[in-house]
Amino acid sequence: MEWKLELVPVPVTDVERAKRFYSEQLGFAVDHDVSVGGRARIVQLTPPGSECSIVIGAGAGVAEVPPGSVQGLQLVVSDIAAARAQLVERGVAASPVLHVEDGALADGPGGVWNSFVYFADPDGNGWSLQEGPGGEGEEPNGDRENLGGEQENPGGEQEGATGGREGPGGG
Repeated sequence: MEWKLELVPVPVTDVERAKRFYSEQLGFAVDHDVSVGGRARIVQLTPPGSECSIVIGAGAGVAEVPPGSVQGLQLVVSDIAAARAQLVERGVAASPVLHVEDGALADGPGGVWNSFVYFADPDGNGWSLQEGPGGEGEEPNGDRENLGGEQENPGGEQEGATGGREGPGGG
């Protein structure tokens, strides 16, 4: 029996601002944008190529979780440098490419499953990109390593780039 994660709620303060961030800056597809009796608004968005979506919303019946409290959400990409360049080009404050070395984050890419970029949405919900296998002959579901624990802003002082997120393998 398969158990598939299909939807992850991400708490935000301003649904319209968050929708623009996720759709325009990150390139997520807007699957649904509905108002429920004028009392609630629910927006579901899906990252390119993903089978799992996020949901943002506000109003009656929407879980009351503090905006910015979700940390460690992780997206796997085949080319970390190209993905980071796309984020920066779209105005997202993203950390440099980092890898885990001797239990700490270090500058530059590492091997397969060991290259990361960190960023946050406008409310501070923390995300990371992790480079997975993408080249010919590499196994798409190769062994993943749990490469680290929580790190404090290793990407520098850029506001919103890395604030409060979990380190690699934590999401």
